[in-house]
Amino acid sequence: MRKNKLSYLMEPSLRLYFVCLVVFAGVTALFSIPAAVAEIAVVALLYLYFRRSNAVRQKEILKYIESVTCNMDTATKDTMVNAPLPMVIFRPENDEVIWSNDRFLQITGEREHLFDTKLSVAVPDFNSRWLMEGKTECPHEILVGERRFQVFGHLVRTAEQGVRGYLATTYWVDITDLASVRDEFYASRPVVAILTVDNYEEVMKGMSDNAKSAIRSEIDDRLAQWVAPAQGVFCRYERDRYLFLFEERYLAQFQEGKFSILDTVRQVTNSSGIQATLSIGIGRDGDTLGDLFQYAALSVEMALSRGGDQVVIKNRINFEFYGGRTKELEKRTKVKSRVMANALGELMADASMVFVMGHKFPDLDCIGAAAGVCAMARKKGAPVHIVREPGVNPASEMCDRLAAVPEYKDVFLSPQDAILLADSNCLLVVVDTNRPEQVVSQDLLEAVHKVAVIDHHRRASSYIADAALNFHEPYASSASELSTELLQYLLEPADLLKIEAEALLAGIALDTKQFTMRTGSRTFEAAAFLRRSGADTGDVKKLFQNDLEGTIAKYDIIQTARLYKEGIAVARVDHTVGRITAAQAADELLNISGIDTSFVLFPDQEGRVILSARSMGDVNVQVVLEKLGGGGNAATAGAQVPGKTVDEVTKLLLQAIDQYLENE
Repeated sequence: MRKNKLSYLMEPSLRLYFVCLVVFAGVTALFSIPAAVAEIAVVALLYLYFRRSNAVRQKEILKYIESVTCNMDTATKDTMVNAPLPMVIFRPENDEVIWSNDRFLQITGEREHLFDTKLSVAVPDFNSRWLMEGKTECPHEILVGERRFQVFGHLVRTAEQGVRGYLATTYWVDITDLASVRDEFYASRPVVAILTVDNYEEVMKGMSDNAKSAIRSEIDDRLAQWVAPAQGVFCRYERDRYLFLFEERYLAQFQEGKFSILDTVRQVTNSSGIQATLSIGIGRDGDTLGDLFQYAALSVEMALSRGGDQVVIKNRINFEFYGGRTKELEKRTKVKSRVMANALGELMADASMVFVMGHKFPDLDCIGAAAGVCAMARKKGAPVHIVREPGVNPASEMCDRLAAVPEYKDVFLSPQDAILLADSNCLLVVVDTNRPEQVVSQDLLEAVHKVAVIDHHRRASSYIADAALNFHEPYASSASELSTELLQYLLEPADLLKIEAEALLAGIALDTKQFTMRTGSRTFEAAAFLRRSGADTGDVKKLFQNDLEGTIAKYDIIQTARLYKEGIAVARVDHTVGRITAAQAADELLNISGIDTSFVLFPDQEGRVILSARSMGDVNVQVVLEKLGGGGNAATAGAQVPGKTVDEVTKLLLQAIDQYLENE
């Protein structure tokens, strides 16, 4: 207490000066009493004057503060009542209106106050959740009558009768004119579309000039009728390609109509009964017309690589897909295979080293295609290595058989060793996948400058871009079939090792379900070439044998199957099973009468949910599993969903199936 008083006395104020004067008067008394008395009298008079003037000053300050406070309250009230912006104060807990100014009453059409009224009743589109989330601006526009408003606001904590709550003050800014100009700007932005007849050669093959002209005119008329409402620019710039420029406002109409032109063009058939199919690539949201045309070109390339007969829309960020539910048509010409074989042979001949890499957890098709590439590289005299991930996988037995052959000594490498050996002149051949996130080593993919892709899966939104060679044919049954077609132009049957021929034949047998699904004439031609090369069908058959434990596990999965929709079966287990077992269970379900589409779900040891899908009917399982981040083709697809339970993924799968069926 004494310390506080002492520190108070020692503060640098006028009181300290008076204390010092009294001390000096005491010192003066030691020498002269009259002088000391005179000093004390002067100090006393000065102190009295100081106290009086200080009291007057404090009264004036208090009076000034009261005046300012009163003026501020008056200004605040006047500002709220006569503010140029509509204002409303309410309780965000229950939307109860506390106060609003006249301008807010005007925009809501109310003639009297809104006290004890719900704000959500006066403005149905308004939701105050954004205020409770700590935001000061409503994330979307609010429509009040025919006017559009941007709402700003803040919260104030209150405590009435011991109960804590909040009051929200909101300010409503009319942005109707600005929003109209903005909407018109976006609606009038240009969109570029490229339309191409996928199978122009097949439709026109073997027809007279008059018949060709009639079919071409019929296609032109149907396209002209479809584009007419957009009032854009439409012209043909190649015999099977059209350019269409229109405004953004009409794109939504085409999307709502689900691009009915695909079905309309499909009604055009030639004398042999071959239907014409159309693919459309659309570019939007580009900075220039050149960017839009580039987006459209990439989109139409994506549509063709996914099998055609569909629409792909690309903006500056991603792709959107429409259609693509019909089965891919087998091409009737091998010109592309011959060109690709010659180009790949030249790349191998010029390369210092060839690396072959497939997808993670490779199957027999992946390893078979890789073995085919090794045979090509050996014929061209280029050192070759297959990048193999560690651990057991569905193709482990075939890999072991290949590794036992002298020609494959030291051919298999780990991803780390491959990166160390790679140089600026090496070639990387990616087989059985076109997605960078699915390859065994993304680091190796990024390290190599020259990349070739051999794949039969429908292209997804992410794919290996800027490949030096891209042999991507979604019509093919397997990557092994494509690899075999290339082999036929680069070497003789005697140049192919027996084990390589069996690996390729096993890959084809796997993806065709023993030549029962997705087979075309070229599938059997490839199998015949492999048979001539020494492939033993008996040895291939043994690769598909299961042990007793795996067979029991397969039928345990089948027992959990339930019909979700007509012809669609979903089987799920809550424990980890082998991927091969799950895939075989999905295949086996298709052997049951009344089931033409199957889905199998199970959790793996890494916390992911694995899906295997098979179809032998009209359901395109690749389109369904694309919603869950998967891929594949119309008959066989798969997906991996991390961070979710089997129940959650099952719910997402059923939603994807419903969405697919609704769009049919």
